[in-house]
Amino acid sequence: MHISETSPMPQAATSPLAVFGKLLQKSTEFCAALLVLVEVGVLIAGTSARYFFNSPLTWTDELASLLFLWLAMFGSVIALRHGAHMRLTTFTNKMPPALRGWVEVFGMVLAATFLIFVLWPAYEQFEESLIVTTPTLEINEGFRVGAIVVGVVLMLLTALERLFVHASLKQLVGTVGLVAVIGGGLWLGSPYFADLGNLNLLIFFVTIVMGCVVLGVPIAFAFGLATLSYLAFATSTPLSILPNRMTEGMSPLILLAVPLFVFLGSLIEIAGLARAMIAFLVALIGHVRGGLQYVLLAAMYLVSGISGAKVADMAAVAPALFPEMKKRGNSEGDLIGLLSASGAMSETIPPSLVLIAIGSVTGVSIASLFTGGLFPAIVGMLCMCVVVFWQTRNENMEGVERASSRVVWKCFFVALPAIALPFVIRTAVVEGVATATEVSTIGIVYTLIVGPLVYRQFDVKRIYPVLVETASLSGAILLIIGCATAMSWALTQSGFSHQLVDAMTHVPGGKLGFLAISALAFVVLGSVLEGIPAIVLFGPLMFPIARVMGINEIHYAMIAIFSMGLGLFAPPFGVGFYAACAVGRVQPDKAIGHVWPHIAALFFALILLILFPWISIGFL
Repeated sequence: MHISETSPMPQAATSPLAVFGKLLQKSTEFCAALLVLVEVGVLIAGTSARYFFNSPLTWTDELASLLFLWLAMFGSVIALRHGAHMRLTTFTNKMPPALRGWVEVFGMVLAATFLIFVLWPAYEQFEESLIVTTPTLEINEGFRVGAIVVGVVLMLLTALERLFVHASLKQLVGTVGLVAVIGGGLWLGSPYFADLGNLNLLIFFVTIVMGCVVLGVPIAFAFGLATLSYLAFATSTPLSILPNRMTEGMSPLILLAVPLFVFLGSLIEIAGLARAMIAFLVALIGHVRGGLQYVLLAAMYLVSGISGAKVADMAAVAPALFPEMKKRGNSEGDLIGLLSASGAMSETIPPSLVLIAIGSVTGVSIASLFTGGLFPAIVGMLCMCVVVFWQTRNENMEGVERASSRVVWKCFFVALPAIALPFVIRTAVVEGVATATEVSTIGIVYTLIVGPLVYRQFDVKRIYPVLVETASLSGAILLIIGCATAMSWALTQSGFSHQLVDAMTHVPGGKLGFLAISALAFVVLGSVLEGIPAIVLFGPLMFPIARVMGINEIHYAMIAIFSMGLGLFAPPFGVGFYAACAVGRVQPDKAIGHVWPHIAALFFALILLILFPWISIGFL
C-alpha cells in the first residue's frame, strides 16, 4: 500500500475557522487513535480466549466489525486533513506555483462536491439500517452505518475549513463556478445519456476519473465522483446505492488486518526489530562486493514479511544502510533505483496489504495468497541480484573488514527474535492456525514484549503519533476500497463486465495472450492509479475472466500484483519511486536514470512468472 502526500495550501493567520479546524483535527485524531487501541485490545482478547483458554468469545468479531467502519472514516478525515490521500502528483508538481494553487483549490472543491451530494444518500442508508440489529450483541445496525454519515460530515467540514481558511475569494468563486458549469452541463445532457450506451463509460469512468487523477484529486474522490455522476445523470438507480456499496466494500473483517499490520510495521521500527535484522545481515554478507545491496534486498524481504506497508519498509531499511553504501562509492541514483525496485519486488510478500485487499474483493483464499506470494518475490530478488553483481563489480572495498564468526553468531542470536516474527506470521496463516487479522494481533503483542525486554528499546512517546498515522493511512486505503467497490459495481451493472469477458476470451494467444495483456494493463494501472485502487477496481472484473479461461487464480493474482508493483515504482508516474526518493533524500531527477536496470530485471522476472505458473502455485 503507498501514499503520495498532497501539498498543503499556504497557512493563513489564526482565525475562528482555523481554530475550529484545529479542534476538529485534535478530536478526530484522538478518536481514531483510541479506536486503533480498542480494536487491538478486542482482537487480543478474542485471540487469547480462543487459543489460550479454549473458550471463544462470540462477541469480539462483531464488536470489532462495528468499530472498524468508524476507524476507517475517522482515518479518512485525518488523511484529508494531512493531505495523505493517495493521488497522482506528477503533473501538478510541474505546474507553476500560481496555477498549482488554483488546481489544489479546484481539487478540494471537487472533493467537497462529492461529499455534499453523497451526504443525503448516506443518511437514507442510515435510516434503512435502523430496523436491523446485530445477532450477538443486539446493537442497532445504525450504529455501524452511522459511521459513513459522520465521516462524510467531518470530511466535508474539513474540506470547507481548508477552503475558507487557505484559499482566496477569487479562487473560491472561480473554482465553484467551474464545478457548477460542469455539473450543469451534465444535468442538461442527462436526457441524452440514456441513448449513448457504453459511451457513458468513456464519459464518466474514463474522462472524469482520468481528468480528476491528472489534476491531483485524491483517487478515492475521483472514483466516488465519477460513480456518483454516472448514477445521477446516466441511470435511474437511487443514489443510496453508492454509500451502500461503499459500506459493503469497507466492511469485510479481513480488512481489519490493514490497520493492524500498518501499526505492527511501525512498532518493529520503534522496538528495534528491524535494526537487529539488518545488523545480522551486514555481519553475514556486508564484506563482499555489493554486500550492502544484497543486505538491502534481503532486509526488504524480511521486513516486508511483517508490516506489509512498503513505504514503512523502505523507511526502516534505507537509513541504516545508505551512509555506509555511499562511503563505498555507490552513487545516490543507484541506491534509489535499488530501493525503489526492491519495493516493487516485495509487493507479493505476505502480509502485503495488496494481498489482503485482493483476497477481500475477489474471494481468493488469503492463506493461498500468502503461500503463493513468497517465491515470486524471490525470483524478482534473484534477478535484481544479477544487476547488483554487475553494478558493484568494481566497488571500493578498502577498509571493509569481514566480521568474525563470533560476531556473526552473536548478531544472529540477537536478531533471532526479530527474524522469527515474519516466519511466525506466515506459518500461522498458511497452516490455518490463525487468520490474517488474528496473527497481526499476535505480532503486535510479540513486538510489545520483545522490544522492551530483548532489545531494551521502546519509545512510548512515539506511540500516539504512530496510532494517528496508522489511522490516517488505513483510512486512505479503506476509503479507496469503498469507492472502488462502488465503481466496480456500477461497471458490472452497466453490462461492461460481460462485454469485457467476451472480448478477453477471444484475444490472440489464448491464456498467454490474456496474461500478457493483463500484465501490461496492471503495469499501467499501477503507475497511474497506484496499487490498491487498481487491484480493487479491476480485480472483480478480471479474475472471473481468468477463471473462465482456466487460469489458476493464485497464479493470476501474483501476475497482477507483481505487474502493479512494477508500475507503482517505475518513473515517471509511479508514486512509489518518488516515495523511495523521499526516504533516501535524493532528488528524483538524480535517480530516474538509474532505476531502469532494476526495472528491467523485474520485467524479466515478470515474464518468468507468466511463463512458469509453478513459481506461484508450486508450494500450494
